[in-house]
Amino acid sequence: MFVEYDPVLYSRILTALTLGFHVIFATLGVGVPLMIAIAEWMGIRRNDPHYTLMARRWARGFVVTVAVGVVTGTAIALQLSLLWPNFMQAAGHTIGLPMFMEAFAFFFEAIFLGIYLYTWDRFKSKLKHFLLIIPIVIGATASAFFITTVNSFMNAPQGFTIVDGILTDVSPLAAMFNPATPTKIAHVIVTCYLTSAFVLGAIAAFNLLKGKTHVYHKKALHLTMVTGVIFAIGTAVIGDLSGKYLHEYQPEKLAAAEWHFETESEAPLILGGILTEDNEVRFALEIPYALSILAGGSTDTVVVGLNDFPEEYLPPLWVHYMFDLMVFIGMYLAAVSTLFVFVNWKKNWNAFNRPLLWSVFAGGPLAMVAIQSGWLFAEVGRQPWILNGVMTVAEGATTSQHVDIMLVLFIILYTILGTTCVMVLRRMFKSNPVEHELEKRGLVHLNSHVSNQ
Repeated sequence: MFVEYDPVLYSRILTALTLGFHVIFATLGVGVPLMIAIAEWMGIRRNDPHYTLMARRWARGFVVTVAVGVVTGTAIALQLSLLWPNFMQAAGHTIGLPMFMEAFAFFFEAIFLGIYLYTWDRFKSKLKHFLLIIPIVIGATASAFFITTVNSFMNAPQGFTIVDGILTDVSPLAAMFNPATPTKIAHVIVTCYLTSAFVLGAIAAFNLLKGKTHVYHKKALHLTMVTGVIFAIGTAVIGDLSGKYLHEYQPEKLAAAEWHFETESEAPLILGGILTEDNEVRFALEIPYALSILAGGSTDTVVVGLNDFPEEYLPPLWVHYMFDLMVFIGMYLAAVSTLFVFVNWKKNWNAFNRPLLWSVFAGGPLAMVAIQSGWLFAEVGRQPWILNGVMTVAEGATTSQHVDIMLVLFIILYTILGTTCVMVLRRMFKSNPVEHELEKRGLVHLNSHVSNQ
């Protein structure tokens, strides 16, 4: 059966593919530098070479992910111009400042990353080398800050007037610091930290499950889970604030996330379930009053339902599952990290038991799934708008007849990049395991049992 070519659909698929692939490396690019900094600081503070080696090894792997992230980030910049020319023509000068600043932040980070990597053991004072990681952390976090303000602007556009479809009288700072900015930036940055902690924790847990019981792996697991608890709590707090933002500025997005159809107070929170054709929710778990509390902090808060919005301006209702998946995984990560820290704190309990190690190991990929479901909810939940309330996705897209060819080419590119990245990382660490590196550095004798580092 012949299917009519739709450049808007292909543009959306290609953009989603690129963002979905890039967000893996962008997330690690923001979070891993902080974990490296914490590990190196712990090594200096405790005079513990295991933590110093941790920072050294994590930094090596980080460089590989940065290299891939540069390629995918460049692809996003290219696709914005090619796939969304009308959007860029209308709003390009508005979002130009944060995009320029994001590139500047990356170059700032890259310069100090090069210096950091090539100055190990070149300073008499270890603290001087540690100071070089601070600009890397700042640059990575600043990159996330600036690029997220672009997305915030797309969700809550302001700082301009519209004349004949063109955005004029632009105030770049007003556009950047819109109502969506505080919660979006906080949520993106903290979840990057949380995900990176669990990815690195999953690696440590995997090594322990394979029988590599060296204290290095135990220290790595303990460090990542302690930071995981902190970031999980931060994610929960920011998630609550994000719900209140949606209630005030994007109520249709909140209603779609919760399959909330009737405007009412004392609204329940819907978890899971199946939506029938007549918009009846079945097999769901309802938490009484929870949606009203999430939206306004009170059971009396009136939450606007989907029935009060024009049907053509409603997002697809499957975003409910993306929202639920993000929330469920966030709760799982908080529970696992808290349980590990608590069990490890109890002197007579073994935090390195296999069930708990498997739970931590599962948290690594699940955290990345939560990141993917989160950005899908954020973007698809804004549909049909590319610029909320101003320009629809169809109005912003290209009319080119060759996007399908680009899609195939980029699928090939990302397959090669992903495969190469995995192979390089695997060979890098498999050929130089921790035990071998410890032996080279004369640290084998430090492999004593430590349960409460």
